[in-house]
Amino acid sequence: MCAALCLIARPDTADQRAPTTPPNIVIFLVDDLGWQDTQVAFAEQATPLNLRYHTPNEMKLAAAGLKFTDYYASAPVCSPTRVTLITGQSPAKTHVTNWTQHEGQDTSEPYPILLPPDWNVNGVSPMGAGAMTHAFTGPLLPNVLRDAGYRTIHVGKAHWGAVGTKGADPMNLGFDVNIGGSGAGQPGSYLSEKHYSSGPGDGQFRDVPGLEKYWDTGTFLTEALTLEANKAIDEAVAMKKPFFLHFAHFAVHTPIEEDARFVKKYLDQGLPPVEARYASLIEGVDKSIGDVLARIEQHGLTNNTVVIFMSDNGGLAAHTRAEPLHTANAPLRSGKGSGYEGGIRVPLIVKWPGKIEPATVTHTPAITDDIFPTLLDIAGVKDTDKITAGMIGRNLRPLLFGKSGPPADRPLLWHYPHFWGVKGPGIEPFSALRAGKYKLLFFYGDRRYELYNLEDDLAETTDLMKTERDVAAKMSKQMRTALDKAGAQMPLDPKTKQPVPLPDLIK
Repeated sequence: MCAALCLIARPDTADQRAPTTPPNIVIFLVDDLGWQDTQVAFAEQATPLNLRYHTPNEMKLAAAGLKFTDYYASAPVCSPTRVTLITGQSPAKTHVTNWTQHEGQDTSEPYPILLPPDWNVNGVSPMGAGAMTHAFTGPLLPNVLRDAGYRTIHVGKAHWGAVGTKGADPMNLGFDVNIGGSGAGQPGSYLSEKHYSSGPGDGQFRDVPGLEKYWDTGTFLTEALTLEANKAIDEAVAMKKPFFLHFAHFAVHTPIEEDARFVKKYLDQGLPPVEARYASLIEGVDKSIGDVLARIEQHGLTNNTVVIFMSDNGGLAAHTRAEPLHTANAPLRSGKGSGYEGGIRVPLIVKWPGKIEPATVTHTPAITDDIFPTLLDIAGVKDTDKITAGMIGRNLRPLLFGKSGPPADRPLLWHYPHFWGVKGPGIEPFSALRAGKYKLLFFYGDRRYELYNLEDDLAETTDLMKTERDVAAKMSKQMRTALDKAGAQMPLDPKTKQPVPLPDLIK
C-alpha cells in the first residue's frame, strides 16, 4: 500500500488555477451509503459486497478521477456531516452533534448512565437568525458560492435545520433552487403511488415537497429528483452561469423500498428480498449519476465540471438488513451510529477532467471538514483565507493535483456525545481521533479507551491499549486538546446535570 498518494504528478499551472469560466461543481451526496455499497472497490481488493452491486457510472467516475480509500464522514449520523459540508466546521464546534427533527426536539435516545449535552437541536439557521437556541450563523457554502456568481441548486435531502425553523428550507441557506429539500431526514416513501409520503399523521412531515406532478405516475423518487435536477441544470446553462449542484439523494436511507427498474436482477441472484431492494436503491442512484453527467455532457460542460461522489455516514447495519446484525459493512466493524470504521468510513471520488489524473488513488486520510475549503479554492472565491479562518479542514486541491496534501498523520477528530438508540458495537457516546495508521476511541459511559492500527487491522479486532500505550498517551492528549479547542460539549452526569470531564490524559 502506498504510504500517502499513488498519483502521477501534474503541474498546477496558472490557467488551471484561474480558468476563464469558473468550473461547475456537482456533489452527489448519497444517504447512508456504506464504504462498500458500490461496485467500486475502496479496499485493495474488491469485496463480496462490491461484487454484489452494479454501479457502472460510479465505476466510470473512479476510472476518470481520484479515489480516496481513507475518507471519512465527520459523524456517524447524517445531520452533523451535512452541516459540516456547508459550514466547514466540525460537529464538535457547531454543536450540531446529532440528527435534527422538529424545532426544539432532542433526538438523542435515552442512555442509562449519561445525558446528552444541550446541543444545537435546531441545526443551521440563516445568517442573523440568532433567536434560535444555539443556532450556527457562520458563512455557508451555498451563500459563498452564490456571492461568487454561481447558480446554487439543491436537490433531495436537506436536513440541515429542524422542521419548524427557517433552516429547514434550503432557499434560506443560500440556494437559488430547492427541489425536494426540507427538515425531514428521510422520505415517507420512494413510491409515486404513495405520493412519496408515509401517510397522514405523525409521519407526514416526511412528505417530499414539490413533486406533486409525479404522483401516481410510477416514477420512483430517485428518478423524479433526477428529472428535476436536469431541468435545473438546463436553466443554469440558459442563464449562462456556472452552477453548484448539491444532489443529496434520499436513497439508500430507509424505508428500503424496491426500485422496480432494478430489483429483479438481485432477486434472481438469490439475495434476500430486503437486500435485493437495498441493491436496487443503490443502482437507482447510480443511474441518476449517469443521467446527470450525460446532461452535463450534452451541454458541452464535462471538461469544466468538478464531480464529487460521497456519503454522509457509514452503512446501516444495526437493523432492517438481512445480514447478521452489525455485519453489513464487514470487514469494517459495525455501521451507522458507531465510532468504529463501519460507522464513519465512506466512499469519496473526485473527477475533474484535464486537472485530476484519471484512475488514480490516494490513501491520505481526509474528512468532510476538508470539502468546504477545497471547493472555495476550486471556485476561485476571493478572501478564501478570511472565510475559512478557524476551520480545521484542509484544502485538498494540491492533493487532487498530485502534489503534497495534508500530512498522513494529521489528526482527524470525531465527537458524538449521544446514544443513537440501537445497541451494537461502538454505538454509544464517544470521541475518536485518527492520526496516521492509528485510531483512538474514547467511550464516555465507562471512560474507556481503545486503540487500533488500521493499517494492519482494518476490522478493529485487536485493541492495542496494553501494548502501545505510548501511542495512546500521545493521541489522548491530541484528542483532549482538539475537543477543548473546538469547545466540544461533553455528555452530562445524570445526577449532577454537569458535563463529565474531557477524555482522560493517558500516562
